[in-house]
Amino acid sequence: MANVLAALVRTSNTFCSQVLVGQSRSVIFQSQAIRNLYSKVTLGVDGYLEQKRRIASQLANIAPMFRDKMKEYTSDDSKNMVFTEDLKNMVHIAENDEDVELVIKMMKKFNQQNKQLRFGNYVFGPVIMRMFHTLKKPDEALECFKATELDGLFDQLITYQILLDLLYESEKYNEILDCFGIIKDRQIEGIKFAKNVVVLTLAACYKMNSKESLEYALKLWSELLEIGHLPMRRATTFCAGLALNQGKPEVALEILTSSKYVQYATLRNLRVSALVSLGRTEEAISALKRILQLDSANTKVLQTYNRDVIDKVKETVEKSGTKEMKVELNRIEKCLQEQGQLCETSLDEQLCQEIAVPPFTGRMSKDAFTRPPRYSRFQRTNDVEHTNNRQRAAVSPRQLRPGLNDLQ
Repeated sequence: MANVLAALVRTSNTFCSQVLVGQSRSVIFQSQAIRNLYSKVTLGVDGYLEQKRRIASQLANIAPMFRDKMKEYTSDDSKNMVFTEDLKNMVHIAENDEDVELVIKMMKKFNQQNKQLRFGNYVFGPVIMRMFHTLKKPDEALECFKATELDGLFDQLITYQILLDLLYESEKYNEILDCFGIIKDRQIEGIKFAKNVVVLTLAACYKMNSKESLEYALKLWSELLEIGHLPMRRATTFCAGLALNQGKPEVALEILTSSKYVQYATLRNLRVSALVSLGRTEEAISALKRILQLDSANTKVLQTYNRDVIDKVKETVEKSGTKEMKVELNRIEKCLQEQGQLCETSLDEQLCQEIAVPPFTGRMSKDAFTRPPRYSRFQRTNDVEHTNNRQRAAVSPRQLRPGLNDLQ
């Protein structure tokens, strides 16, 4: 499979390593909606917002004074330290550009302080990135991700996912590809191709819908297959959908053949569309007919086809099909309609639907890229305290400047 795709890639122009730009060659499934690819629950943003409300309530009477103190402590001539609680509180009460600027100053000072004076295991990367996501600050998030002063602060897989989702929502698709190169080189936890990062990268390629983005996607796809990675279903559909939109149905069909998720509607619809584009209309009609037979056998899941895919088949049959094919297709469409198997949602909308799954909790799916870790790589860090507060307080250094209680 990898060799076949590699050959298909070589038939295109040389892979473009520069920033990918370009207009769509053709659009079979017009992309309409711009939204998060992952739900707030999956990204842990809901937990961040809950904690934000809690901390805002606790600091309601002293928030202005607290901000002033933090500005004083982050000034160039200040010798005061930024403690974990300081940064945690500021990240959760940030509301505007001035607050975000203060958070960035605090995190830079916090990250550069003598690490021997920092205790506890509070992981700031995901929380800060959720702040950027909530406040819609993609440029600031990207700048912090690349900043050398913040080296190591954002090296968590869930942090990468939140960042790329924010860039995706902001339509910064070139920046996603740029970040993917950085993430791949870092290989956090020994993982070169994190599954959700791959999904977001291929989603960006799909949205860009250019010849160059297809070359990028196929190169990435070949790399995944060469090292034995089985891409997630959404990665498969984005890559195949992009190939279709770029007039490469043979590539799309080859990609779909590699997937084990044959029962899913998106793959089924993409396959029919690819067959029609290849002039294999009879096979496409046979595939449509097959789900009628499956559902008559009392399958648990109702098999559906998208209206725009059926319309594409009809258009081809009307132009070049036989009379028998037209009659058969009309019969199939009528049966699909009567049995509730015609989906009015467009295929593009299905491909870009929000992914609403709970955060990773330690159990690996069957198509996992690596063996199960000893701990949860994707868990919503800091939603639950991982250390005993009393023990942590016992080893914390003595504060050398006023704390929150002194501000009241």
